[in-house]
Amino acid sequence: MALLLVGCNEPNTFAAPPPAKVTVATPTQAPVTLYAEFTGKTAPSLEVNLDARVQGYLTRLGYRDGEAVRKDQVLFEIEPDQYRDQVALQEAELTIAQAKAANAQTEFDRQSDLGQKQVSSQRSVDDARATLDAAKGQVAADEASLALARLTLSYTTIRAPFDGVVTRHLVDVGSLVGSSGPTKLASILRVDPLHVYFNMSEQQQIAMRDALAAQGKTLRDVRESRVEPPVDIALAGDATYTYAGRIDYIAPQLDGATGTLQMRATLHNKDVELIPGQFVRVRVPIGKIETALLVDDTAVQANQAGSYVMVVGTDNLVEQRAVTTGPVEGQLRVITKGLNADDKVVIGALQRAVSGKSVTPIAGAMAALPQASPASTTASAPKAP
Repeated sequence: MALLLVGCNEPNTFAAPPPAKVTVATPTQAPVTLYAEFTGKTAPSLEVNLDARVQGYLTRLGYRDGEAVRKDQVLFEIEPDQYRDQVALQEAELTIAQAKAANAQTEFDRQSDLGQKQVSSQRSVDDARATLDAAKGQVAADEASLALARLTLSYTTIRAPFDGVVTRHLVDVGSLVGSSGPTKLASILRVDPLHVYFNMSEQQQIAMRDALAAQGKTLRDVRESRVEPPVDIALAGDATYTYAGRIDYIAPQLDGATGTLQMRATLHNKDVELIPGQFVRVRVPIGKIETALLVDDTAVQANQAGSYVMVVGTDNLVEQRAVTTGPVEGQLRVITKGLNADDKVVIGALQRAVSGKSVTPIAGAMAALPQASPASTTASAPKAP
């Protein structure tokens, strides 16, 4: 009993818990391209209204609404009979005029010969020459009328001016068209290649100018020497930039109302995955960091002072390090300032990493760099038509 009483009176000793375990990794080092991002809108590279230029009843529709057509394919036909008859009439009148001109030539040659022999008067020779000139003038007039009649006949058949997609027809077969002026029948659009229009701010233009200067080029080269900077394009809901294009137009002046510069990119659209009128995301390379430091985006936190990461330093003490962030590359975030290549950044068990506290670091690894997107690896893009 005495021994038990002695044991119960011994003081309790507190055992401190071991340091928390956190996962750390050094930043990934890799070259990173810097981009300026914009919202753009797609547009056809060519768009033409198909109009009826002659009067008549529409007799034929040669395509299905929304169909892709080839150049010179017949799309509409307006009753051609009256215009064929007009051509035949002009051909007959030309034949008559040519016969009269031949006869006038014969008469002039005879009168000229008689005049040289002093058998015919000079007046007769002059009259024969005038008749010949009038006959030749009539031939020229009839030739012009025939050419005009043939041109008018050609207007009765409306063909596709280029490969493209035709909109729905606006006039049905049997309707009278061209009675009070040109009648719009449909429109044809070229969607391959496709245009994307977007606006660049003055500051972004300066950044692009500097990026071109690093390559030994200028904005003037883009305009005049056909230097076409590459762009990447993605649909609004896509995570990756799937499509590649090239800038082929820069407006000559800023828009005074918006302070922006309009630019246009052209890209292939063989499978018509993009359609005119869509809003898309556009990114333009404006610079490059040859050796950038990247960390898991989940390791970057923020407070009122800005962005920061937790770093395990000397004696395994946790430090809150303020950083300046750059663009996201997949699951990684570029750190442009505040971090060194050999820093141990906390990437796992972040809730256990308390500034000023000691931890037990466990070696981990940053997420993998993303693979180059198809747009980035595309070697060429179409020229503007």
